[in-house]
Amino acid sequence: MPAPAPAAGPHRARLRRLIRRATPYLYLTPALVLLVVWTYQPLVQAAELSTYSWNLLPSSPMRSVGGANYERLVRLPAFWSSIGRTGILVAGLLPFTVILPVVIALASRRVRPRLRTLYHALIFAPFLIAPVAAAAVWRWLLHPRTGFVDRMLGSDRNWVYDAATAHWVIIGITGWQLLGFAVLVVWAGLAGISGEYDEAARVDGASTGQIRRWITLPLLSPTLLFLVLTTVLLSPTLTFPLIDTMTQGGPAQATTNIYYLLWEYAFHTFDAGLGAAAGIGLFAGFGTLAAALAWISEKVAFHDD
Repeated sequence: MPAPAPAAGPHRARLRRLIRRATPYLYLTPALVLLVVWTYQPLVQAAELSTYSWNLLPSSPMRSVGGANYERLVRLPAFWSSIGRTGILVAGLLPFTVILPVVIALASRRVRPRLRTLYHALIFAPFLIAPVAAAAVWRWLLHPRTGFVDRMLGSDRNWVYDAATAHWVIIGITGWQLLGFAVLVVWAGLAGISGEYDEAARVDGASTGQIRRWITLPLLSPTLLFLVLTTVLLSPTLTFPLIDTMTQGGPAQATTNIYYLLWEYAFHTFDAGLGAAAGIGLFAGFGTLAAALAWISEKVAFHDD
């Protein structure tokens, strides 16, 4: 008689275990594919383009120059000036994205419940305005002699085209728009803090100021670090529509940050290799800052736990 076929039970069980283990990765596959196609593939292409000299014309051949674009970039005074202005931009936005949101969110606890929704809506509304529309309105408000700001102050200063004030105008408008988003994030962070901490501290005789200083703010620190990280990473990108609409990087490059300089190299001077080198440098610099802030955030969260 022929030998009996081996039982298929163990093979089926092994296959089911394999499918169960692979299921989470199957759910992640569409997102990973999009991440590779829209993020990592262009990044690799930009790194490759940064080693060529090309003026973006199809009829012009690409000439390999190795690391010459990076050497040329670090020798340009405009590059280092734009990095300094980017640092000023981030520092100028931090009060709008960290300090004021905490003050506003804590103050909202004193607003009556019926008015709290309106209060929240008024704070968040500027974030919903398109940057180009906001730039057009603010440009009208800051118009010399006829604008609302100059009439209120009794001056005729050209706020947008004055090198001493143009950068601060960009910072102020961007901070005005980001304030609502930052307040919303702080509200979410406060909602995650149990009220039992406040009650226990009041039983021990702690004042409101002491509770906020020693309990609320330490527990809110991961949220605040997230806002710092968001400000550092997104501020050059978020200011681009305002700069391009209001100042075009001027006057005298007073509002040209590293992100706008990258765009100028690539699409104004048509130096694709130099623009790609600036983009790779931007990615490396902000990636390093993001990694450092993420590490600090994990340490703070672990310490709080």
